[in-house]
Amino acid sequence: MKPVKVGICGLGTVGGGTFNVLKRNAEEIARRAGRGIEVAQIAARRPNPKCETGSTPITADIFDVANNPEIDVVIELIGGYTLAHELVLKAIENGKHVVTANKALIAVHGNEIFAKAREKGVIVAFEAAVAGGIPVIKAIREGLAANRINWLAGIINGTGNFILTEMREKGRAFADVLKEAQALGYAEADPTFDVEGIDAAHKLTILASIAFGIPLQFDKAYTEGITQLTTADVNYAEALGYRIKHLGVARRTDKGIELRVHPTLIPADRLIANVNGVMNAVMVNGDAAGSTLFYGAGAGMEPTASSVVADLVDVVRAMTADPENRVPHLAFQPDSLSDHPILTIDACESAYYLRIQAKDHPGVLAQVATILSERGINIESIMQMEVEEHDGLVPMILVTHRVLESRIIEAIAALEALDDVVGNVVRIRVEQLN
Repeated sequence: MKPVKVGICGLGTVGGGTFNVLKRNAEEIARRAGRGIEVAQIAARRPNPKCETGSTPITADIFDVANNPEIDVVIELIGGYTLAHELVLKAIENGKHVVTANKALIAVHGNEIFAKAREKGVIVAFEAAVAGGIPVIKAIREGLAANRINWLAGIINGTGNFILTEMREKGRAFADVLKEAQALGYAEADPTFDVEGIDAAHKLTILASIAFGIPLQFDKAYTEGITQLTTADVNYAEALGYRIKHLGVARRTDKGIELRVHPTLIPADRLIANVNGVMNAVMVNGDAAGSTLFYGAGAGMEPTASSVVADLVDVVRAMTADPENRVPHLAFQPDSLSDHPILTIDACESAYYLRIQAKDHPGVLAQVATILSERGINIESIMQMEVEEHDGLVPMILVTHRVLESRIIEAIAALEALDDVVGNVVRIRVEQLN
């Protein structure tokens, strides 16, 4: 049978890895796909020294690949919103299938891209866009297709997880670890997308759409970063039996879908709380399967290439299938997507860790308890530390039961108005994940 001809756009870390895996495992991949796969063209601005491309034609213009009549599948690995968006739409317009690892592109423009792909009868595959080498999209979309998904929670940014791991294990400050992460290549020169939760929110948006059958709605995801976390809070959490992780949470409720990324206390005995370094993990809770955990490398040359090539194999298998009988892009049939709303953060419900810096005066704890009680907020545990020598203040650490965010916001405002409370109250959400 005639081999499928592929064009790779972008020969950086993932592009080079994809080429190498396709070349090294060509025979095994062909056996799985049912026919050969040939890289017929590459678009790259510069060569990749880790990738021996041999006689494969190389162009500097990515649109040469999208317009090449010999190419059956375009693999988009250039990243970003704008140029990648144009490339993918041009490839679809020309009747080519697309494989991409671009989470930002899918999260922001996916609804438009999938509609265009459906119109043209082509496939857009994007497993590598979330959690690198972990096949979590396929697991939710196909492996858990019998389930009504209740919630999912994920450590889906390796940079943030590396920083929090170093802060907990070695007592290092955030800024110090961030510099090392940049030196190691885990974080970009501008680390905003990683440390402020934007990268994780892109991925969570995609996972939530597949889990709950809703359109992609990145603009409604709540994001909160880890830049304000201190080693003190990491240590206090540990003393309470928790670990702090930068978690993406999507939960189905009667009122709507929670879609949020923020620092989160997780009980230390949960498997996901023990995912360290740059590794990723996603927990998914379904009504039939219960809770499942998917763990592995969330980035890197060959782990991500593994997902890219797996998508390519799926595309090759499905190329001759009736478009109406292919696996839907977002798991549910396009005309069956739900209009379940995305909740604003003040309408979400969680437990909370509160750290209050108070003057060493009698009765302060009673005032704090009264403010919380008046707002229907119950305390699960409390620690009152020794007076700190450098400022004479007493740290008070509380963990509440689950409550609406709007109530905790009101309570914090009242706490900060007390004469005996100094500075801002630190608030971190708590999830049991049971």
